[in-house]
Amino acid sequence: MAFNHNSEGSMMSEINVTPLVDVMLVLLVVFIITAPLLAPQSLKISLPKTDAVAQSDKLQHLSLVVDAHGNVELDNRHVSDAGLTEVLHQRAIDPVFQLQIQADKTVPYGRIAELMALAQHAGVGKLSFVTLAK
Repeated sequence: MAFNHNSEGSMMSEINVTPLVDVMLVLLVVFIITAPLLAPQSLKISLPKTDAVAQSDKLQHLSLVVDAHGNVELDNRHVSDAGLTEVLHQRAIDPVFQLQIQADKTVPYGRIAELMALAQHAGVGKLSFVTLAK
């Protein structure tokens, strides 16, 4: 803290914030550099490879197809998000119901996450993704 005398003879106190700003800027730089290292996608993990898993015939599945533009088809019929929610509400009552999502590889992850959230709110308990074997 620096004390300055003004012309009237009384002391005026001021806080020097320059060191505080310097410390905060250093911390900000440290967090900017380390934040990407903490994100899971930056860890460059290798997922295990498995053999194809046999599908259980006991489950009644409904096929949800998402094209490259994010449009949704349910059993070969175009459906809106609201219509999808209604159909899933009706079908999710069955305990052996499973929703199978077949999404184009160019569909943004955000669109798939929206559809998964719709299914979850509709009460769908079993969800799978259909892929091709290598």
